Amino acid sequence: MKLGLIGYPIAHSLSPWIHNQLLDIHGMLGEYQLFECETDGFADKINEMKADHIAGFNVTVPYKERILPYLDELDDAARFLGAVNTVKLDKGRYVGYNTDGTGYLASLVDRHADAVESPKQVLILGSGGAARGIFYALLKQGIKKIDLANRTIEKAQQVIDDLSASSISQALSLKEAEEKLVKYDLIIQTTSVGMSPNHEQTLLSLSGITKDTIVSDIVYRPMKTAFLREAEARGARIHYGHGMLLHQAIYAFQIWTGKPTDASEMMKAFEKKLKGV
Repeated sequence: MKLGLIGYPIAHSLSPWIHNQLLDIHGMLGEYQLFECETDGFADKINEMKADHIAGFNVTVPYKERILPYLDELDDAARFLGAVNTVKLDKGRYVGYNTDGTGYLASLVDRHADAVESPKQVLILGSGGAARGIFYALLKQGIKKIDLANRTIEKAQQVIDDLSASSISQALSLKEAEEKLVKYDLIIQTTSVGMSPNHEQTLLSLSGITKDTIVSDIVYRPMKTAFLREAEARGARIHYGHGMLLHQAIYAFQIWTGKPTDASEMMKAFEKKLKGV
């Protein structure tokens, strides 16, 4: 089975390690490769992958939207969000999926079983593709009160409008969000702020949270970001970003092969990999 990842730059991606582990776990012959290409070579690379009968591949920046015209079908999430991160070759046709939200929710519930029990009030920080995917998945889960905060409040409002949630959700500035943190049960940081090498950066102070708040960060390098360190110091429950990456991969692998995977043992190996143990 030929699998892979297309994007740029992707030389340091952990996806090959994860998916080759999954192939081994299920006793399947195959290989997960990196298909790195700059934007002017994207069309040729997709045609090469089709000709080579790549059974499935992941899509990362900057191609999650650009891939759409090359696909024959989209799942509901990909169609609604206008972005794809997983593609399956199905009877000669390429089908696109968006697993951002599904992978995130699986990782969240895996660590905090009560995280999506209603009623919950959720604050999402950021308005990019990950924020959209997570917002969509939370809505599908039945969580109604989801606010978005962003440096540019208009972008936050656009996400809310696009997801038809304007009657129940608010777009906030980061300063407004910081002043209202006490009201939220779950706070999700979806931007690249805090990613190495700028690992001491945070979007806002968490001085207003309570000890029952779940604070989540999708950044996974470093594993425990400055945002999560502050949350933990204030007594909050924390959720790491690497869980989302692993659960997305497990879900993508299931889409390609039909084989589900228990994440618990693999999570231990993945954490050792991230820590360099």
